Amino acid sequence: MLILTLIKETMTEASVLFSEAKQVIPGGVNSPVRSFSGVGGSPVFIDHALGSYIYDNLGKRYIDYVGSWGPMILGHAHPEVIAAVIKAAEKGLSFGAPTEIETLMAQRVCELIPSIELVRMVSSGTEATMSAIRLARGYTGRDKIVKFEGCYHGHSDSLLVKAGSGALTFGVPSSPGVPASVAADTITLVYNDSESVQKLFAEIGEQIACIIVEPVAGNMNCIPPVPGFLETLRQVCDQYSSVLIFDEVMSGFRVALNGAQGLYNIKPDLTTLGKIIGGGMPVGAFGGRREIMEKLAPLGPVYQAGTLSGNPVAMAAGLKTLELISRPNFYQELSDKTKKLTSGIKDRANKAGIAVSTNAVGGMFGLFFSEESGVSSFAQVMRCDQELFKRFFHAMLGQGVYLAPSAFEAGFVSSAHSNEDIEKTVDVAEAVFKDL
Repeated sequence: MLILTLIKETMTEASVLFSEAKQVIPGGVNSPVRSFSGVGGSPVFIDHALGSYIYDNLGKRYIDYVGSWGPMILGHAHPEVIAAVIKAAEKGLSFGAPTEIETLMAQRVCELIPSIELVRMVSSGTEATMSAIRLARGYTGRDKIVKFEGCYHGHSDSLLVKAGSGALTFGVPSSPGVPASVAADTITLVYNDSESVQKLFAEIGEQIACIIVEPVAGNMNCIPPVPGFLETLRQVCDQYSSVLIFDEVMSGFRVALNGAQGLYNIKPDLTTLGKIIGGGMPVGAFGGRREIMEKLAPLGPVYQAGTLSGNPVAMAAGLKTLELISRPNFYQELSDKTKKLTSGIKDRANKAGIAVSTNAVGGMFGLFFSEESGVSSFAQVMRCDQELFKRFFHAMLGQGVYLAPSAFEAGFVSSAHSNEDIEKTVDVAEAVFKDL
């Protein structure tokens, strides 16, 4: 009864805060998924965070597997990152002029991601993908682009497009405000379906400026590439002189130190980055082959600019984060923790007679209430039991485990998560499964 009372009090307070927020913010949130619309109820309002834990406005502690949607690979409020931010902030928050730390960050990114010879800093992942596509179009002189169902690349017009009536038809807007003429140049294919890619390029490959893809999809939950898929993308782009863009805003430095492209040994022409390279501060970046990047202003005709690009405070947080994740065995330990979490939850679910499938890549993971093992497509994700996930989510939240409030979002493990955190999470999941 005490647990139920505390949960009720927490949700009542959250409901009040949410009601107040909705009076002045559309939907009460500044990013839609935070609204809990995918799971129901009122969102938890966070007061502070430390390590693997977040604390709500009433002081309740949760083991956090959202990690600000990926950036907090070292956990929250890492003391060395905070110290770097304070030191940078004391010198001033923004200058609108070059700083040495921008160069240091660019050098480090180019060292860690060999496909990146030149890199441009921006302020968000959406800005990075939007700019990379503009650059690809400017470089090739072509208009059409290819994306994949279930992959999210930010909210720019060209990318808020769903598939048409057939596998190879041109796109239609998936949001009001996106011109049909813009959507018409975006073609949406099935993720992990190499045959559809080959067929499309055989028909109109010479018209396609670029392919943009999440090499590890994280916005239809966590979906790794099947063998041969990324290789096919590289092959057709080479054959038809199209630009291959890896959107590693989420997977960059999250699945491996060299990103997903290092993990799968595929070299894209352009890469977009975000999240971890800002250490929790707003940031984005795009970079790649020198001959393409030199088409950017002021060297070339493709225009891109940003008042706060390369912000020194964000660069300080990101640079310190990249330093700390470069230590030996960091990613092996992170991967081991992630697999311990997913295998533990899957095992306890199956013992309770509940079909759960999991994916895990580096510090990313996905949980699927599905009898299909090896979930690898958007269609399979859509067949999962979303209602069961909602009940699971709220039961876990009530017991102090904070998962992504959507069946379509990946989860994240940090180096701050202890074995005790993971064991507690698995134990809580076992108890929850018995009551589902």
